[in-house]
Amino acid sequence: MERIERGIGPIILLGPPGAGKGTQAQRIAERYGIPQISTGDILREHVQRGTDLGAQAKDIMARGELVPDELIYGMVASRLRHADCERGFVLDGFPRTPAQAGWLDAFLEHEFFENQHREQCLPIVIRIDVDYNQLLRRLTGRRSCPTCGRIYNIYSQPPQVPEVCDDDSSRLVIRNDDREEVIRERLNAYELQTKPVAEYYDSKRRLVSVNGDLPVDKVTAQIMRVIEDHRADAANLS
Repeated sequence: MERIERGIGPIILLGPPGAGKGTQAQRIAERYGIPQISTGDILREHVQRGTDLGAQAKDIMARGELVPDELIYGMVASRLRHADCERGFVLDGFPRTPAQAGWLDAFLEHEFFENQHREQCLPIVIRIDVDYNQLLRRLTGRRSCPTCGRIYNIYSQPPQVPEVCDDDSSRLVIRNDDREEVIRERLNAYELQTKPVAEYYDSKRRLVSVNGDLPVDKVTAQIMRVIEDHRADAANLS
């Protein structure tokens, strides 16, 4: 994939577990030479480094409580001020609520991209839509080798011999997270949690949906078109 060295601004990918967000975020990051930023990674880094924010978060998590938005905002703001984010970035796992989306809009518009046109600083929000039954097949079909760790899918990437690893002949296993009852709970939780975020961006006419049922490369092609069209529209307005 050809790498493009120019500013594209912030990108947010929405989609349920199994939609392929991680794969697509990595491809976007590689194509445009921008970082993929995970709030989970940021939180762990602050805790490991023992920063003030990390220490506060560690104490809160030790009590079994959720890290409040105010601490998350501080960590995200600190990360987005790094030089590698100047041309853009892909956000992973943030925002998760309309309140977080509103904070991000304000931060980007008034502080981070203050020298750019408004349309260039606000996020490109892309939702990867996948049929519910297709998601179940993707997630419940996963099998892993307990010896070498290789991952298979009995529907799309099956082993040569059913339920047996191609590399070391170990019997494949189903992880607890891949059991149907667990997956249904995860999908329901996603729907409840993320739907308001999608509605927030849709109300501002900034939500674009792509068909995630297609092969991975075709999903990538759709996403790249959305990004390029958005950048072209922003350039015309500047």
